Amino acid sequence: MEDLLLRYIKGETTEEERKSVMLWIEQSPDNMRQYRAMRKLYDISLWNIPEGKDTSKNITRKINFRRVGIEVLKIASVLAICILLSKEFFSKEEIETEMQSIYVPAGQRAELTLTDGTKVWLNSRSTFRFPNHFTANARNVELDGEGYFTVQHNEKAPFTVQTEKYAIHVLGTEFNVKSYNKSNVFETALIKGCVEITSPSMNKNLRLNPNEVALLSNGLLSKKAISDYNYFKWKDGLFCFEKETIENLIKKMQLYYDVTIKVERPALLQYRYSGKFRIKDGIEHVLKVLQLKHKFTYEKDENTNIITIK
Repeated sequence: MEDLLLRYIKGETTEEERKSVMLWIEQSPDNMRQYRAMRKLYDISLWNIPEGKDTSKNITRKINFRRVGIEVLKIASVLAICILLSKEFFSKEEIETEMQSIYVPAGQRAELTLTDGTKVWLNSRSTFRFPNHFTANARNVELDGEGYFTVQHNEKAPFTVQTEKYAIHVLGTEFNVKSYNKSNVFETALIKGCVEITSPSMNKNLRLNPNEVALLSNGLLSKKAISDYNYFKWKDGLFCFEKETIENLIKKMQLYYDVTIKVERPALLQYRYSGKFRIKDGIEHVLKVLQLKHKFTYEKDENTNIITIK
């Protein structure tokens, strides 16, 4: 890893290697400290190169991390100053990059703007973790649920949304991610720009073009054209359906409103419905509207939070 880190610091890595190093740095505070230590040693080595020498050859020769003690003794006074400054910097950086977390209750949504100007909309029952200060070369956030992102462009600091199943990497774009933990559902829809979906289990990264959506089905990730843009109006507080089966509506209502729905009339599940609801109106409003077209009754047990459709 030392060789790869050194090439990254010198700007000699490929795009894939650069992404790999950035992800490794963000994995733990220890990795970040190791990177910063190597960065400091590299900078110090530049100060200790005689004039007129070929720096590209000498830098590699001087950065021998098994002989760090020798190099440090050569420039003890400079290193002492760097240690004092780096301790203050590390302490400040750790405070500034504390992770924040927000949870959106059932039947509600949230909107926030991150420190880089990126806008995020969160759907019901979503948990979002983000730093209150992004690093200079990476912008990493975590999502359990559904979020709509409008990302500020920054080539030097790619934006990554980490979910339970996949990571979505972007530079600057507009997209929707749906990935609730412990659920088989994963969707990423691209409105503008470009995103790349990665996972340790994937042999090849999946890149989306505008107006495409990636879907997880039977353990495989595939992509197709977006068929209904009304769906994304959830970020405006609207629950929209276009020829959706009652069965799918029920699955979404269970997810968004955190209830269990039992259906004692299986034939009802095959009917389709198109319409729009305000999410804040609640699940019983949706059921009452559906009753106007499809005759059924329902009961809600407040103790068990179970709705039974008859």
